[in-house]
Amino acid sequence: MTVGFDIGGTNARAAVVDVDGVIVDSIGTGTPHDAEGLTRTIVEMVGELRASHDIGAVGVAVAGFLDPDCEIVRFAPHLAWRDDQPVRRDLEQALGLPVRLEHDANSAAWGEYRYGAGRDLDTWVFFAVGTGIGATLMHHGEIYRGAFGTAPEFGHITVVPGGRVCSCGKQGCLERYASGTSLVDCAIEIATKGSFRDSSVYRAVVEKRASGHDIMAAARAGDPLGQAALDSFSTWLGRGLAIVADVLDPAQIVLGGGVSEDADLYLDDARASMSANIVGAGYRPQPEILCAELGSRAGMIGVADLARELL
Repeated sequence: MTVGFDIGGTNARAAVVDVDGVIVDSIGTGTPHDAEGLTRTIVEMVGELRASHDIGAVGVAVAGFLDPDCEIVRFAPHLAWRDDQPVRRDLEQALGLPVRLEHDANSAAWGEYRYGAGRDLDTWVFFAVGTGIGATLMHHGEIYRGAFGTAPEFGHITVVPGGRVCSCGKQGCLERYASGTSLVDCAIEIATKGSFRDSSVYRAVVEKRASGHDIMAAARAGDPLGQAALDSFSTWLGRGLAIVADVLDPAQIVLGGGVSEDADLYLDDARASMSANIVGAGYRPQPEILCAELGSRAGMIGVADLARELL
């Protein structure tokens, strides 16, 4: 057995995963906001799981920049690890077990490659849409990392110069227009123009109490404000997928992340937007858009499998 961690800015989840990619046990807790507390929490969670399972290694999926060897966390915007912290070494010393660090999108892509929608694919991109956007290029069963370990950051390509402010410090990034949180931004922009006052989520939107889940649920229920926000999201997502296709020319794009669970509401429109924005439309093969199969478990399953390679 190995343990896979998914460390988010709000919650830390850990799962015991067997050799078939099956989660046999899992626990979760809040994410501490200091480095020492984060390490201590991981140690405590592994200790709790080791009381019931024979654990051979630990994998940790991190939303942030790692070095190419996956030893050091250079920067994690929602975590306390940063400034080239040797997280792998620190965790191995604290746990007494082999530890594998990996980017969260790469971890999820690996999970889909081993046990999900990417099992029989060759050159493909995992495109995760959730709070932000993460992406991974898989080629011949290998994760492409780039020269410095940060490729590919499609979520932070500037698509609207001087546009919405992004948590990365830039403005107009793709993830500010095609992520779960962008649904809220779009709904606010629409609502503040005085439209859709009869919407069921209008008051929550203008008072900035609505979440991306609220907007998506409103769209599913046929609410006009929710649907208008989703239309904008679909258009921008398609433009983002067109960028992926133009730059990497994959045969398939596997759409993952929390927002992919509602793909039936927007995927056809996103495909149409991609087709309208791709270079050479009508004269080239276009990537097949697939939905991920493992859902929110992909990162834990993937990084646990990568950790097994250390044994």
